[in-house]
Amino acid sequence: MSTITPLWFLLTTLTFLLSATSDSSPLENFLQCLSNHSRPFNIKSHLHPKKSLTFIYIAQTHTHNHRFYAPTAPKPLAIVTALDESHVQGTVVCAKSNGIQIRIRSGGHDCEGLSYVSDVPFVVLDMFHFGSVDVDIENGTEWVETGATIGEVYYHTAERSGVHAFPGGVCPTVGAGGHFLVVAMEISCVDNIIDARLVDVNGNILDRKSMGEDQFWAIRGGGGGSFGVIHSWKIKFVFVTPKVTVFKVMRNLELEDGAKGLVYKWQLIATKLHEDLFIRVMHDVVDGTQNANKKTIQVTFIGLFLGQGDQMLSLVNESFPELGLEQKSVRMEWNPYGGKMHEISPSETPFPHRAGNLFLIEYLTSWGQDGVDAGNRYLNISRSFYEFMTPYVSHSPREAFLNYRDLDIGANHPSNATNMNIAQ
Repeated sequence: MSTITPLWFLLTTLTFLLSATSDSSPLENFLQCLSNHSRPFNIKSHLHPKKSLTFIYIAQTHTHNHRFYAPTAPKPLAIVTALDESHVQGTVVCAKSNGIQIRIRSGGHDCEGLSYVSDVPFVVLDMFHFGSVDVDIENGTEWVETGATIGEVYYHTAERSGVHAFPGGVCPTVGAGGHFLVVAMEISCVDNIIDARLVDVNGNILDRKSMGEDQFWAIRGGGGGSFGVIHSWKIKFVFVTPKVTVFKVMRNLELEDGAKGLVYKWQLIATKLHEDLFIRVMHDVVDGTQNANKKTIQVTFIGLFLGQGDQMLSLVNESFPELGLEQKSVRMEWNPYGGKMHEISPSETPFPHRAGNLFLIEYLTSWGQDGVDAGNRYLNISRSFYEFMTPYVSHSPREAFLNYRDLDIGANHPSNATNMNIAQ
């Protein structure tokens, strides 16, 4: 009898343990797995399950599109605010082993919210702690972690040099990476990325050499979570003049009959301007001057020139005299392409929008009302205008750059079928 009791107890204990394990949820298993993979940096204080007190604050702090504040918006099972590469590796390995999708967020400016929403169970891997910018002026390069913003990259670069530049855009709070233009020189960031560090699907840390040229080519196509979790980019600098000149000229379509002609002229010449001169156009809806209920269009011409003001005035008045630019001058957005971007083959990098594309159009609608009804109303306004523009933009297919995500063009569903496949 004494020899049977311990055996019975052992079998009972094993049965209980197996039952407890099988009853654990994927989230519980994920959290336990992550704790086991977070050495030497404990991840506990950087793990925010949905029921934790810190969850809402962390979720909303880096969600710039407030439409996804709504209670009906899908929420992650947990948010991992990784502090060390081991946290990134652990998140990838543990999510994969438990069948949980990962959404990767750095700046949080994803227009469609795809870096923090999903239709299937998911966790958010938030990279905002990875904000280092390591400038190497001697070799003309810098390593930029993906949590750094464009503004931080500009700041740290300018601290070290007045003639080195990063191919970036105009929004300082956007996370580093993707497609940004060096204004006036019209060079894409993707053309100046020379190395990267990423965590692949198996949790391995790879650089350009170890991942191979095919994968390095692919990760520069935007949507940095497609082929792994990008930890950092190595970019090469371009050189600019020590002094630049900027201007802003506004015209009202209600008051000035010639304003429409100015926009048309800009469309014709914007991609053919001097390589050191960049002029973009912003269109804004404003109140009418006589009737506040009447809306009109205000167009703003914003320019930047790599050089002195007198040189810029001469160039602008020679190529665009209709603008009437004066020394004292010294929102749909249209950014002209051209310059170096047209000189590079569409297959050189996974950014194919090169020669033949005159400018990029961004459709931007902002509203202050809360609630699903308000969101749907303004989205319908945006989609109506988007449909109106169909005859005037690229077609067969209609194109959009991946980092300006556009789900109205199409999307892969969880089954990996596309909208087109489902329609057929």
